[in-house]
Amino acid sequence: MKGRSIVNRAIKNTKMKVCKMTEKKQPTQIRTRRRPKGSVTPVTVNFIHLRTPWVIAWWSASYLGYAYMSLGSYIKGFILIFLEAFINVNSKLNLGIFYSVTGRFEMAKQVVDLNWLLFYVPIYIFSIWGGYRLAVDYNKYSILADREDSAVLPVKISSWEIVLLDKRKPWMAVALSLLAPGLGHLYTHRVPTSFYTLAWWMFISYKGQLFTCIHLTAMGDFAGAIAVADPLWLIFLPSVYVFSIYDAYVNTVEYNKLFEQEQKRFLIDNYQSADFSISQQ
Repeated sequence: MKGRSIVNRAIKNTKMKVCKMTEKKQPTQIRTRRRPKGSVTPVTVNFIHLRTPWVIAWWSASYLGYAYMSLGSYIKGFILIFLEAFINVNSKLNLGIFYSVTGRFEMAKQVVDLNWLLFYVPIYIFSIWGGYRLAVDYNKYSILADREDSAVLPVKISSWEIVLLDKRKPWMAVALSLLAPGLGHLYTHRVPTSFYTLAWWMFISYKGQLFTCIHLTAMGDFAGAIAVADPLWLIFLPSVYVFSIYDAYVNTVEYNKLFEQEQKRFLIDNYQSADFSISQQ
């Protein structure tokens, strides 16, 4: 039995070496483009990594479009986020939520516009289903890309920007996101996510009178702060902040893993002998 296991292990190692040799014989363009792990461009560092599908589905339920933004599918994410804001504001859904939480159910019924609210249902279902399905597909693709040891070009220099992969600190991404949602994504060069999150946060803060409320609260005028606050807009803020912090942290951790994988692949391809083997204890 022991001899058979040794033979099976040797066959397995031989197959792995043949697969790696076959892959390395292909031109760099094919290794990079067939199943790329990520892409470094002047606009963003976009890459695929393993995710928990139900977490992605939860973000879709929390705020339409956030799941797609987290997955790096920006166009779909922007469309769904625009629809979320447009339908929510016109249906006054946030006001309905505010009145319901504070026990004023009759006011919630009166303020909500059903003609707009019912538009929300099919888009909401699609967002949850689509985000979950995409996360599952991306997980499969990520595993295949890891097995094929796909190459990633770590540096991109253009007339607009200089972008390079390097190590980043996850706690710094969290701190920057707390300071202003979107700055944590800018730290890891996810410009589309950063631009949207910053712009949306500024717009919500302005419409909801956030900083006026903060000023009045700091001065002790709590009644004035309550009077000036607009819950229709301010209720958007918890989702924006929590998503920004969570996604910036996860993105930075996975960003560092991508950097390590690229360095490992480069060192193995160029400096490790083909006959080198690590003995298993």
